[in-house]
Amino acid sequence: MPKKGFEEIRERMLKSAKQGISEAYKSEEYALMQAVNAQIETSRSYNLAYERLSEWYGIYFPEVRMSNPTTLARLVIALNHKGIDDRAIEEAIKDSAKAEEIYKKAQSTIGRKMDMGESRAIVGFANLAISLGASLEELDLYIKEAATRLMPNTTYLTDHMIAAELLSKAGSLERLATMPAGTVQLLGAEKALFKHIKFGSRPPKYGILFKLPDITNAQREIRGRIARVYATKICIALKADYFSKNFIAEKLKKDLDESIKRIKEKPITPKKEQPRQDFKRRNFGKQEGFKGRRRR
Repeated sequence: MPKKGFEEIRERMLKSAKQGISEAYKSEEYALMQAVNAQIETSRSYNLAYERLSEWYGIYFPEVRMSNPTTLARLVIALNHKGIDDRAIEEAIKDSAKAEEIYKKAQSTIGRKMDMGESRAIVGFANLAISLGASLEELDLYIKEAATRLMPNTTYLTDHMIAAELLSKAGSLERLATMPAGTVQLLGAEKALFKHIKFGSRPPKYGILFKLPDITNAQREIRGRIARVYATKICIALKADYFSKNFIAEKLKKDLDESIKRIKEKPITPKKEQPRQDFKRRNFGKQEGFKGRRRR
């Protein structure tokens, strides 16, 4: 075949590959998967930044305790820019009673006095924590809009974050919609499942679905049954979201609530715990009748 023919075939193949990639990423579900992964990782970084800022600022003001990372960051910036000022503190934390308490403690703190270099460094880190908090809010807003648009039935049954996390674990909405209920129930519990298969530990009963309040707040003995019911209804909702595009979540939610109510009202019969069988390591060198090779 002449060189010109090879070039034409190569160009057609490249064009076909580019067109396939463009078609594959046309759906918004891939952007939603990236957004939910970004939200999970940013949330982890946000919590780490809060822990570090609390410990760092505790050197200078050990009496202060804040449960909200963004509020703590605003307080750090206010105290460093305007000094011990009651109005600045109240503006930062949006609580007059708490602001007055902090103002009194700041006047007699036992903490170390910071120099200019330390002040610039900690204010920069506090601004980073605020920026992470703002990014989380924007990501959560987009995830809620996109998940409700792409998976209205599933989002109605669970919430936007759980629906998006299920999608991210599955890889695509088509694959998620064709999964059996048992697989959907265990999405997010892959490590525990592999541990069960490999080492014989107790099998997991739920993965991402554990974040649902109906499962988290339920008694330990019935969580698995509630998760199974949820997974069954979620599978029906996913098929409606992907194939028919019909909104059937209200009826599904009604049936789901009735099933959960029956599970909670049913008396719990305690099960006999069977002793766990641990794998024994083989020690061939100490077996009876085994003679090792003599060294000369």
